[in-house]
Amino acid sequence: MRLLGFNISRITAEKALSSVDDGGRGWYKVFERFPGAFQQNVEVKFDSVLSNHADFACRTLIASDIAKLRIKLVQKNESGIWTEVSNPAYSPVLRKPNHFQNRMQFVESWVLSKLQSGNTYVLKQRDNRGVVVKLYVLDPRMVTPLVSDTGDVFYQLNSDHLAGLQESVVVPSREIIHDRFNCFYHPLVGLSPIFAGGLAAMQGLAIQNDSASFFKNGARPGGVLTAPGAIEDETAKRIKDYWDTNFAGDNSGKVAVLGDNLKYEPMKAKSTDSQLIEQLQWSAQVICSTYHVPPYKVGIGQMPAFNNIQALNVEYYSQCLQTLIEAMEICLDEGLGMGEGIGTELDTDNLLRMDALTQMDVLDKGKNIFTPDEARARINLAPTPGGSVVYRQQQDFSLEALSKRDAQADPFGTAPKPEPTPTPTPATEPEKAVSVTHTKGLFAGARTTRKAA
Repeated sequence: MRLLGFNISRITAEKALSSVDDGGRGWYKVFERFPGAFQQNVEVKFDSVLSNHADFACRTLIASDIAKLRIKLVQKNESGIWTEVSNPAYSPVLRKPNHFQNRMQFVESWVLSKLQSGNTYVLKQRDNRGVVVKLYVLDPRMVTPLVSDTGDVFYQLNSDHLAGLQESVVVPSREIIHDRFNCFYHPLVGLSPIFAGGLAAMQGLAIQNDSASFFKNGARPGGVLTAPGAIEDETAKRIKDYWDTNFAGDNSGKVAVLGDNLKYEPMKAKSTDSQLIEQLQWSAQVICSTYHVPPYKVGIGQMPAFNNIQALNVEYYSQCLQTLIEAMEICLDEGLGMGEGIGTELDTDNLLRMDALTQMDVLDKGKNIFTPDEARARINLAPTPGGSVVYRQQQDFSLEALSKRDAQADPFGTAPKPEPTPTPTPATEPEKAVSVTHTKGLFAGARTTRKAA
């Protein structure tokens, strides 16, 4: 792999580099939810949180929704309109980021890394011209941001054979695309939503594990063996071990024969005391709130009463996806070195796609804005002859014509008009009389002449 030329040994010798870990506040670890949680044995395990159904659903939903948006290369034309273009310096790497991932897999890895760790690190690979030809999403646990004594930013990368890193290396920030959010403690260290929702996820897992053990025991709660008199501790332990071995777990429900007036009294658990379903739903809703995902999107809670799919998708986009999409576009623009007037744009048409009836209604109402060809292109139809012109009704006037009308002293003709002056009638000349006999003679002569001819 070729990075933009620099001497790592010279950099480390001339500048003292310090980690931005900030005394243990890492960029991929999950910390206690509130002060004193560690002392109370409340532990949030990162891998366990990832297995929570609500957390898993939120992360995969967001990542898959963004991954299905095509990355467009757009450029501003002379009219100031952004249009899709192709450029040999940027288009190839946007279509195929690296040798083992397609575009969708690359974007999904990007978003998942950001959601799970709060940070996404993308390593650039350049050709001999210095043009970025490949992009690799790195494992955030293998990357450490460093800051020099002059304020320059570097990144220490551990070996990653997929990315072509055979050994640990320190690279300048120009070789890394660092997308991060929730930077509460340091500008270079992001925090995952798991930081806020991890405890709720662990609670949900604990409820599920306890419920699984309960039903594994035949849906029977524990009980108490009582004896009519006092028994030795050794005898009590022996009876307990015997009971657990023969009548618990897979052996639950077997018939036990008791002697010496021993009695088994089951402990009754009331469903209203535990409220498992309500607790599970509450923990799932807390997790959804940390990701800003509407709960109904992941099968939690009720669907909204109104059935306007377009409005629901716009709400989901604006409160959850938009900031992630905009951040990715900016990071790609800066990371690929794009100048003014050219950039990347994720095509949100697939995300905000309307139902057929609504789409036809929008296209019909926008016929004074869209050309017929533009409207047909939105439903994947080919252009048609004469479809490149915007059509309007005949009685509509241009703004220029209306401006000229309003510039007149009386644009609406409300002032009374003066009475017209009557024009004199000219004297008429006496009509010349023509004898009927003469006229007939003329026609008769004409007829005679034609016959002669």
